[in-house]
Amino acid sequence: METSQSNEPCPPSSAVEDAAGTAACDLVTVPARQGLEAVDILRRGSGEAMGPVLHDDGCGTLGFLVPAGTAACWDMPGSTCTETEGRGMRLTPQPPVEGSDWLLPPGEADLATDPVVLRKALGEAARMIEAADSCR
Repeated sequence: METSQSNEPCPPSSAVEDAAGTAACDLVTVPARQGLEAVDILRRGSGEAMGPVLHDDGCGTLGFLVPAGTAACWDMPGSTCTETEGRGMRLTPQPPVEGSDWLLPPGEADLATDPVVLRKALGEAARMIEAADSCR
């Protein structure tokens, strides 16, 4: 798997699912606290679509499914975007990674979160966390 960062804007496309239910997507991984704030922001938002979200209990991270190709231009500090290298990801009720679970499962979400919308939500979440932590 490959992680990439660049300043190029990511295309706001959606993941493509084949007949077998395999989605061509990348995975943006963030710390759980920031990810949970971002999920709240996205749900309160202007109705922007949100794709499935994985929660990894062991590492304390959240993973947002984004369109394939996003990793080539992802540039959000504090996060990584991993390519699936054309293998896709099975969108089934069972999480695709052992030790994880769906926070927002497939079927209750769009196929992928728009990376531009996700980047804005993650930025807002980081600012909220920084403000909350500075008040202590």
